[in-house]
Amino acid sequence: MLSREAFEAYCFSLPHTTHVVQWGNASVFKIGGKIFAIYSRWDNMDRDIISFKASDESFRILPEQPGIEPAKYLARAKWVQVNAEAGWDEETFHAYIENAYKLVFAKLPKKMRDSF
Repeated sequence: MLSREAFEAYCFSLPHTTHVVQWGNASVFKIGGKIFAIYSRWDNMDRDIISFKASDESFRILPEQPGIEPAKYLARAKWVQVNAEAGWDEETFHAYIENAYKLVFAKLPKKMRDSF
């Protein structure tokens, strides 16, 4: 599982990202004002969770794996949440976070995309 610091460092490395802390200390990353990834800690579960926008295929397949489930409140928009049980390495997290970034970027208005 990525640490919060490693998650933030990677997200900050993606062009034109913005960051806010909201929803009880969740680290929220956006492109063009739209969220693409979140690092949060659910105290009632005592675990860290990384949530991100997934492609249609990934959203269908990923929740079948241990430690991955549709994201609370965001599943209707095809988001998943991953915890340490998934056993992902840094490279895997980076690939999915970058894909989430690209998915959200692609949905931004053309004028906004062109301004970056």
